[in-house]
Formats: sequence, C-alpha cells, structure tokens
Amino acid sequence: MGRDQAVGLPKLSNLLINYEMTVPRRSQLNHLKYLTSTAQSCFDASFKNTRLTEASQFYSSLIQQCLHTRSLLDVGIVQTHMIKSGYIHLHIGNKLIDASLKCGSISYARKLFDELPNRHIVMWNSMISSYISHKKSKEGIGLYERMVLDGVYPDEYTFSCVFKAFSNLGLINEGRRAHGLSVVLGLEVSNVFVGSALVDMYAKFGRMKYARLVSNRVVDKDVVLFTALIVGYSQQGDDDEALEVFGNMINQGIKANEYTFASILIACGNLEDLTNGKLVHGLVIKSGYEPAVASQTSLLTMYARCGLIDDSLMIFKRFPNPNHVTWTSLIVGLVRNGREELALTKFRKMIHKSIVPNSFTLSSALQACASLAMIDEGKQIHAMVTKFGLDRDVYAGAALVNLYGKCGSTEMARSVFDALIDIDVVSMNSMIYSYAQNGFGHEALQLFNSMKELGLEPNEVTILSALLACNNSGLVHQGCQIFATIMNNQTIELTRDHYACMVDLLGRSGRLEEAEALVKQVRNPDVVLWRTLLSACKLHGEVEMAERAVNKVLELAPGDEGSHILLTNVYASTGNWSQVIGIKSTMRDLKFKKNPAMSWVDVDREVHTFMAGDLSHPRSREINETLEKLIEKVKLLGYVPDTRFVLQDMDEELKKRSLYYHSEKLAISFALLMSSNKNTIIRIFKNLRVCGDCHSWIKFVTKVSGREIIARDAKRFHHFKDGLCSCGDYW
Repeated sequence: MGRDQAVGLPKLSNLLINYEMTVPRRSQLNHLKYLTSTAQSCFDASFKNTRLTEASQFYSSLIQQCLHTRSLLDVGIVQTHMIKSGYIHLHIGNKLIDASLKCGSISYARKLFDELPNRHIVMWNSMISSYISHKKSKEGIGLYERMVLDGVYPDEYTFSCVFKAFSNLGLINEGRRAHGLSVVLGLEVSNVFVGSALVDMYAKFGRMKYARLVSNRVVDKDVVLFTALIVGYSQQGDDDEALEVFGNMINQGIKANEYTFASILIACGNLEDLTNGKLVHGLVIKSGYEPAVASQTSLLTMYARCGLIDDSLMIFKRFPNPNHVTWTSLIVGLVRNGREELALTKFRKMIHKSIVPNSFTLSSALQACASLAMIDEGKQIHAMVTKFGLDRDVYAGAALVNLYGKCGSTEMARSVFDALIDIDVVSMNSMIYSYAQNGFGHEALQLFNSMKELGLEPNEVTILSALLACNNSGLVHQGCQIFATIMNNQTIELTRDHYACMVDLLGRSGRLEEAEALVKQVRNPDVVLWRTLLSACKLHGEVEMAERAVNKVLELAPGDEGSHILLTNVYASTGNWSQVIGIKSTMRDLKFKKNPAMSWVDVDREVHTFMAGDLSHPRSREINETLEKLIEKVKLLGYVPDTRFVLQDMDEELKKRSLYYHSEKLAISFALLMSSNKNTIIRIFKNLRVCGDCHSWIKFVTKVSGREIIARDAKRFHHFKDGLCSCGDYW
C-alpha cells in the first residue's frame, strides 16, 4: 500500500479539518462527493484497524456539513459511503435520520430507519414526532404501535407525542390504552411532561373529569400542566372551573406564562367577569407579560366581551404590527358591541395593510354588513371570500347566508347555501332564519323537516327559527305542533325566547287566553313574556288583559317605558282618551321619552333618514310632491287611509293627513324620486314595526309604480310586489 493511501482515519480527519478551514462554506458541500470518494481508498486500507470513535467523528462532521445547506443529496452520499465502508453504527444512523428529517424528507428518513438493524429509542421518537408535527398523526401512531410490538418501551418523549396524535384523530380508546401503558411504566405520576400531555389529550376529547384526575395524581405540577387544564375547561365552556384552577396554580406558587394569562383572560371574557379580568390584567403587568402578543390580544378580547370596547381600542393602539388574529379580535369585539361601522372601517384598514383575513374575520365583517343592511359592501366582502377560497367554508358560508337574509335577498342566501359542500346545523339555522325573517314560512319549514334526512339534529336556535317562521307567516297550527313536540322532547330545553315566540304567535292570531295561559306556565315569567302578551292585547284592543300584563311588567321593572307606551296605545285604540292623558302625564313625571319612528333608505351609497312629517331633507318639497301624486294614484286603486292607526284624539281628516306623512311613506317617495329604473328594488328600513296603514299603502304603490319594495322593520322583512306582501297580511 502506498504512503498516500495509508493515511488512516486520524490523518483523514485532519484532511477534513483543513478542508473546512480553507474552502468557503458555500463551496464545501459542492466538494463533499469528491472528498468522500477520495477518502474511500484510505478506508479500504485502514478502516478495520481504526478506532470507531474517530470514524464517528469523521462521519458526524460530514453530516453536519450536509445540514448547513439542507441537502438531501449529500446525506445520501454520506450514507452510501458508510455502507461501502461497512460502517453502520447506531449513533451515526440516528444522525443520518435526523439530517434527513431536517432536510425535509420524512420518506427518506423512514427508508433509512427501516434499513437499520438496530434502532435506539431516540430514532423511534424522532420518526414518530416528525410524523405528528407534519400532520401525519396516523403514520405516527402506526410507528408507535410497531415500536411497542418490537419490545421497545416508550419513554416520556414518546408519550408526549402520541397523546397529541390520539387527540388529533379523536382516538379516545387508543389514547386510554396508551395512558394505561404509561401508568404501568410509572410515567404518569412521576413525569410532568407525560401528565401535561395526558391532561391536554383528555381536555381535547372533552373528558375534563379524566383530565382533572390525571392532574391531581401528578406529583410535581408545572405551568404547562395547569395551562392545559385551564384551556380545556375554557374550551368546554366551564370558565368558572378554569378560574378555580388558575387560583390553585397561583396559590401553589407556580408562575403563569404568556399562554396561561391568555387563556384565563378569555375565560374572564366569556363570563363577562370584569372584576377578575382586571385582577388578571394586574398580574399580567406585574409578571412582565403585557407586551406579549397573546396577552395583549386576550386583554383586548376580554374587555370587548365585558362591554368596554373603548379599552379594547386603547390596547389595540399599542400594537406596533398587529397580526390577523389581533385584527380579527378587534373586529369581532366591535361588532359584538354594536359598533358595526367602526368594525368595517377597521376591516378596510386591515385589508389596506395587506393583512390576509381568515374565515372568522370575513364572517365578522359580513355580520357587520348584515346588521347595517349594507348589501353592496357585503357583496364586495363576498368577492373577497371567493378570492381567498373560503366560499365553501362553513363559517363564511353561514355569514353570507345571514347577510343576504338580513338584507332581504333570500334568493342569494339560498344560492350560497346550496353551494356549501358541508351543511351543518349553523348554516342550516342561518337559512331557516333567513326564510323566517322574510316571511317565507313554508320554505323555512320545508328545510326544517329535511334536517333528519341530512343527519342533522335541530338545536335550540333551530327551533326558535322554525317558530319564528310560523309566527311571521301565520302558520299557527304548524307552530303549535312544533312547540308541543319539543315540550315532549327531553333533548332540547325550551327557553324563554321559545315561549315568547309562541305567545306572540297565539296572541297575534287572536288566541289571547291561550297566550296568557302559556305565560303563566313559565316559572317566574320575565318582562319580555308579559310585554309580548301586552303587544298582542294592543293589536286586538283587549284592555282588561292588557292591564293585567302591564301590572306584571311594572312589578318586575317599575321604570319600564315600553309597557307604558303599549298601554297608552291600547287605550287609544279603544278611544279611552282620559286614560291616555293620565298615562302620558305619568310618563312625563317619570321623564320617559318615546323613541320617534324613523325610516331610512340607501340611495347611491348614501343613507337618508326620515321621521314622520319631516321637512328637514334638502329635497323635501320634491319628496312631498311625489308623495301627493302617489296618494292620489293609490286612492284610485282603492286605498283608504286607516285612521285606527292614529293613536291621537283629533279630527278624522287630520288623522288622515297625519297618516300621509309617516316616515316609511317619505322614504319610499324619496327612493322613487331618485330612481326611475323599474328593475331596481327599493329597500327601506324602520326602527319600529311598519304600521297597518303604511303596509296597505305600500302594496298599492307597488301596483302603480311597478317596483318591488322590501321593508325591514324591527321584527321582520316585508316583500311587496304586484300589490301583495310576503307576510300574507299577517304583519
């Protein structure tokens, strides 16, 4: 053997060191193949007589060089050289697998793993954790099961990985078996990592009883375990339990981290517990976590849910570069607190800053548009939903259905609904409610009855929407059937909202005695129930029952303005003006103020608001001229002013004149003045219910103008077309 060939591994290691020093790093791996091939002859001659530790150092250096450029090709070259040299060592084999994983190839790492004759626990763990971290939980669990069958005992790292995989796939029985093995191996109680992973797994399964039992058995608890328990309780809606666990953690002297604070602040927000929320905020500041993004975002959310949206806005201003989660939290909070216009302003700013919204952001923006009945802006956001590929997302889909439903466009709502791939209870509820609110009761019930065929179980919201559909369409018999069925169904608990809807249905249909009896069936009926009955009494002029209902309301809420106004209207409708004067005097003494009726209409993206007899609009003269012409035309078709809806003691002719200038009539006259295109739908909105005279008048207007008119009042939508209304006059 020549002198140059018999350099041996020590000399070859020196060659590698010199190579690293003299060749620039970015060029080293380009020469790796050359280096290893040159070294091959050295190995052939002296490998058997060389210490394994030096061989290990040599290969480790080569593998380390592979990692600098994340080159899987170079990893393969090193592996080939090792095989040719007959050097397969457990330690180096693990490094090869690790290098393959870091180069982004799980499949190549698995190939190496399967070829190794002996596998250390570290190799098993590396492969299992890589599968799970790359969202291949099924493969990770399969390898774990093979590991156990091969007689390799899992350690704490193995369990902490596979428990996560079981929860990802919802495999509760398999997770419990693995839990049993951890107990046998003595790792459940003694190892906090295993304990934390178990708590997290059971929490994600919704089995908080098991999560708490595991937590109680772990000897040395840490912040990770407590945080997993707090998150679990909060996600299951047990926010009181989450607060209790947090208190126990603090009492045991365990310091909360950023994620603990973020989770407990969300729990305080869910409970609308401002007192504890502020205490936790103080701890956040004291612990130095206030600047952390997670803590700041949770603080913002907590204050928004407690109704302090201005505090949320102040916190938001502190963010130098808010991410999409923070933007979404703010927008959701603004919508929740009735600040829809500002929510849309923030949404536009978010888009302007090139922050990509997710389905929750878009859903909240759509909810804001729905509340403001801004269908044009809603359509623009709909285009964004499509652009970002979320048009079939369940949350975005339900929000779109809600938007179009609340803007009176049930055709568009149904189009979005039919395009959804996965229809769940939320999207189904949105569509049923859209039909219900727009007076399409039969269509709503058809969807409601189809739920069982689709494998969907109705919930409380579904039942309320179905009852509302019956209420708005006068389907008394069907509503009674649904209500009776649910009363005998133990799986759904009837709420006061269900009872209120049923009382309204019975009351408006004239079945006042049944309505009053139903109110009395409720244990401790609230103000809403009695006021609903009072509204029905007003409609039918039932004075005695109205007086009983008012007395009940005033027992519960002595300062209730609405009940005084309703009773005034009852007396006025029966011509009992002395009682009207007496109640109005009482209201003045109590400094009650009646909200004025207002209607508004969107013309060319500008909202115009009108009140009864309003002359403040810049074009009021032209509006009144248009209105006078309309009144003359509709009279020719048979319109007669219904003075029953004038609840004031005045001359009959004056009553008629006062009806002419109701706010909805002014809004419609303005819309007709500004738009002559008969294909354009007129959409008006009113803060109170449309009065019976205006309802009749609008039907005649659709005949003389040839226009479709959609009116949204405080209760529902009315679709007027060709002299008819979608409510079937059950307004």
